Amino acid sequence: MGDKMITMAEIAKLTHVSQPTVSRVLNGNTKVDPETRERVLACAKEHNYQLNALAKGLQGSKTQLLGVILTDISNGFFAELAKQIEIKARKRGYSIILFNSRYDLMLEREYMNVVRRYHVDGVLAVPIRENSDEWRKSVKDLDVPLVVVTRCAKAMDSIYLNYDMAGELVAAHLLERGYERFLFIGRSYDVKYIGFQRGLAKLGISGEQVSQNIEFQDDIQLFQELNRYFQMNKQYRIGIFAYNDICAFHVLDVLRRLNISVTERCGVMGFDNIEMSAYTTPKLSSVSQPIEKMAEEAVDRLIYRIENPGICPIWTYSLDAVLSIKDST
Repeated sequence: MGDKMITMAEIAKLTHVSQPTVSRVLNGNTKVDPETRERVLACAKEHNYQLNALAKGLQGSKTQLLGVILTDISNGFFAELAKQIEIKARKRGYSIILFNSRYDLMLEREYMNVVRRYHVDGVLAVPIRENSDEWRKSVKDLDVPLVVVTRCAKAMDSIYLNYDMAGELVAAHLLERGYERFLFIGRSYDVKYIGFQRGLAKLGISGEQVSQNIEFQDDIQLFQELNRYFQMNKQYRIGIFAYNDICAFHVLDVLRRLNISVTERCGVMGFDNIEMSAYTTPKLSSVSQPIEKMAEEAVDRLIYRIENPGICPIWTYSLDAVLSIKDST
């Protein structure tokens, strides 16, 4: 068959078994008759490198394959993170399989099971709830090295931005620009919000000057909440901190529809500094994350764990944030 990638149907024909049986073997089902299993794996190894890599994994050897589980690949930040992980992994001789959980806990659990069936050598993951009992159980069941990226997970190797310090930097910047009331768009438990509140408190801003956060399900709710907030604070200039750039884009759109002038009446700061932030009107000020550094350190640590199995100290790596000031503040 030369260099043409062999299919499961062709393996089934060559080995005289059904295609579902071939699928079960290549997906790690150990209940298949051992003789049949070996015949299928031998055929896969003979005809195709990719299947050879998987077969080696089924036989207990390294696959040179890393699982990557992200929360939202439609977000430019995570798309760039995936790209940089793939580049760094290839330099070390590894390929990646990418999964997008879409902030869905059921999907995340399913993908953790899928990467286990693929017999990957290790996993890089952005968990939805990095310190939940369910996540810890999933990692334990995975039984291969895992590094948490962009989050700080207890008792797990983690690389992340110093989010609370980033929140403090945003607070100082908005206060310096003369804003008088401060609003966070996102969840109340977000570490960025906690740092934002602390930074304002350090600079003497507290109480009614700092609004509670706004959480929203859709643009209609965001419109209603921001409209209400601005009606209640007509005499003040408002500093808004959005939990990521995509959220900030929604905020800018709502402000435009409310005829609220950005920078004169309010300032908007995003988070992640994705490429699109330079093309909004006004251009979005944001917090920049060192994505390439994060990917490189995460891949290096995971491969170190793969190559040095056994107990070693938990590794946590905190990266510093940098403000990218544009027109929106």
